[in-house]
Amino acid sequence: MKRAIQLRLFQALFLLAILFGVAEARLAWVQLGFGRSETTHASLERKAVLQRSDSLVLDSGRGHFVDRNGALLTGETVRALAAFPAQGGPHGTDEAIGKLADILETDRGRFQAWLDNLKAADVWREGDGKRAYALTERQAAQIRQLELSGIAILPYRNRYADREALSTLQAIGYVSQHPERIGQIYGEQLRTGLMNKNDLIGGAGLERSLDRLLKGIGPTKAIQLTDASRRPLEGLGIRVMAPDNPHYPVQVKTTIDLRMQRAAANVLNDHGIKEGAVVVLDADNADILAMVSLPAFDPEHIGVAGTDERNHALLAVPPGSVFKTVTLAAALEAGVTNVKEKFYCSGTYGRYGLRCWREHGHGVLTLEQAYAESCNVVFAALAERLDPALLQETAERMGLGRQVGWSVSRFIDGEPLRLLPEEQPGVIFADLEKAKDGGVRTGSGIGQRDVRITPLQAANMAVTLLHGGTVLAPRLVSEIRYADGGLLASLPPQKAASGQGAISPRTAAFVRRAMEAVVTKGTAADALKDAVWPLAGKSGTAELAGTRSAYNDHWFVGYGPAKGKARYAVAVLLENERVGLRNRAAAVFGDIMEALRRIDSERSPKS
Repeated sequence: MKRAIQLRLFQALFLLAILFGVAEARLAWVQLGFGRSETTHASLERKAVLQRSDSLVLDSGRGHFVDRNGALLTGETVRALAAFPAQGGPHGTDEAIGKLADILETDRGRFQAWLDNLKAADVWREGDGKRAYALTERQAAQIRQLELSGIAILPYRNRYADREALSTLQAIGYVSQHPERIGQIYGEQLRTGLMNKNDLIGGAGLERSLDRLLKGIGPTKAIQLTDASRRPLEGLGIRVMAPDNPHYPVQVKTTIDLRMQRAAANVLNDHGIKEGAVVVLDADNADILAMVSLPAFDPEHIGVAGTDERNHALLAVPPGSVFKTVTLAAALEAGVTNVKEKFYCSGTYGRYGLRCWREHGHGVLTLEQAYAESCNVVFAALAERLDPALLQETAERMGLGRQVGWSVSRFIDGEPLRLLPEEQPGVIFADLEKAKDGGVRTGSGIGQRDVRITPLQAANMAVTLLHGGTVLAPRLVSEIRYADGGLLASLPPQKAASGQGAISPRTAAFVRRAMEAVVTKGTAADALKDAVWPLAGKSGTAELAGTRSAYNDHWFVGYGPAKGKARYAVAVLLENERVGLRNRAAAVFGDIMEALRRIDSERSPKS
């Protein structure tokens, strides 16, 4: 009997030993990190640390952007002064805090108030309250000599590295809170706790279109261990905890040339332009080298009065006489005119109330001269000869009336991708049936009525002509790489062919010749007479309707150099210029082309 009791006791103890062994093995497995699931990035050790700690996000883990030469556009890491709540205890002596304020070159009272009011860990920020104040090496060394508690110098990543350059580069976009959209896009991550409905996601531009690739796998945090009363634990200091995946955050290499972006923005500023856009494309492959939009914006303060987060380079507006480029191509393609035909302009068209901009007319003109002089009478006549469907079809063949920015139906993650989703397609005729009316056709033929195009499409039209009628897709990103340098995705140049086909190389060649005549002996001859590079292009003045009838939009679209191999295609749009003012767009175009020429010359002195 006694032996049976001993056996049962042994069996019970043995079973308990097995159970404790399994539990300990499982705990060790998880503690060492082997037991993580794909939806959990913290071991029990990390969770235990986080239970009683104050944390500060140093880096959201979001991917960043660089220009085509590797210059940072976002993701600038600075030395920052981080402070954790003291929970009633001092951060240091009054003398030490005073010295710290002096090192930061700020008012002592203001700095002490900031420390006293801390509810959560934070970094000392610049005046706008968004960017971490960047300490110099000397400041950091001075601060380290002070005896402070709950204060440390830590690497902090400011999202927007060069706000001056980015202020006119709305194509990059911004991040913001979108609770309703985050639920639609990241429902699974919300359910598993990997994301919060108030997390920042891309609100516009590349920040939005590439958000699913940029968001990363988790933040880097600074952790200060505390006791149950949230008082710092002596001797344990501040720990930095980061995701251990070497692939993240990713780096997006854009096609933007930061120097060209600044140069174009400076030209607009020198001319006193407040509203408008400039697009600079690489004539070889339609890469977007600069995309300036005014009014400027602050990616960290969206909606501030006097700013505009919309990208005006992607907004469709009336093109004015720039659209005569399409009318010319359509008339040649349809055979309703030829390069030898001559016209007569008396100053008035004789119907629809349409007149030429030159009061007494141009007299006898060749087709090339009519384009160079931007004669409304001749182009109204050409438009009236055309079937409206053919005019619209030609516009589509030249990349107008549709989105042309780089896109794919299936990207590396299996989802569609359009780099510039805000690009408006524009329109040629709002109603093709109504366009059979001669008045509608003539108005559209000179770029008025319903016609709307974007500066991006206008610049790309010049690239199309340089490529003999082949439409390319303007590209803003060339590749995406992992943090360790490995290639995640390549975005090669691509075409944006129309289902309607393309204009013929012969037509494209004649239009280019006519664009050269605009500069050598036409409407832009005076504005561009001092250009070092030979240039070509087309000006336009678009009359605005309704509440904006007292204003015009001024355009110039062209390329250069016009002799030899063209390097750049540029579209300039100056919005809301007072009626009666001289069109300054050609002069702005000339100054931008000169800035581009100088940049080229400095980079390749022998060219």
